Amino acid sequence: MSRIEKIRVLIAEDQTLIREGIATLLAQQNDDFEILPGAADGEQAIEFARRYRPDVILMDLQMPRVDGIAATQRILRELPQTHIVVLTTFETNDLIFEAVSAGAKAYLLKDARMEEIASTIRAVINGQSGLSPSVAARILDEFKRLRGPRVSAKLPVRDGLTARENEILTLIVEGKSNTEIGEQLHLAEGTVKNYVSTILEKCQVKNRTELAIKAITY
Repeated sequence: MSRIEKIRVLIAEDQTLIREGIATLLAQQNDDFEILPGAADGEQAIEFARRYRPDVILMDLQMPRVDGIAATQRILRELPQTHIVVLTTFETNDLIFEAVSAGAKAYLLKDARMEEIASTIRAVINGQSGLSPSVAARILDEFKRLRGPRVSAKLPVRDGLTARENEILTLIVEGKSNTEIGEQLHLAEGTVKNYVSTILEKCQVKNRTELAIKAITY
């Protein structure tokens, strides 16, 4: 990767040793990362995002002055092209849901291997999901718990999908199987499967859970 194409990474973490350790290890992964000056709290993360315009921010959630979720919201309002990857020690369903709802593209724990952190950064830069299947499933469960099982009825029509594809997407968010979708829409199961494959490709996700998450949080 040429210097022009390097991924500019900002690390927002209040513990100096952790912040500097991640920066050092990440820089050793490959030559495709440019590590920007690190932020010691959420307010500084916002300031540095404005100043340095990073491609990706590794964002801790529990930080002084402004927490990681509020910082994510403020940064993405001003710099929507920025990719936020949460890196934290907390993995409760409500925090995961809040972070992704705020706009985070991935959610990792601090005990993740550096190779996983690096590959997640590359994935979100390339427009791919950075959510593991287990995290995605927990987000969907939390969303349904908070909003109710019929929230899909309020989904907006997604540009790029046909009317039939939007109809099938709504039923996927409700958790229906291909067989159930086929019965409800009077379609052969194989036809539904082809529709689902097309929707996954158009929405650039890998599976139904990620598709549902994208439909309800973006």
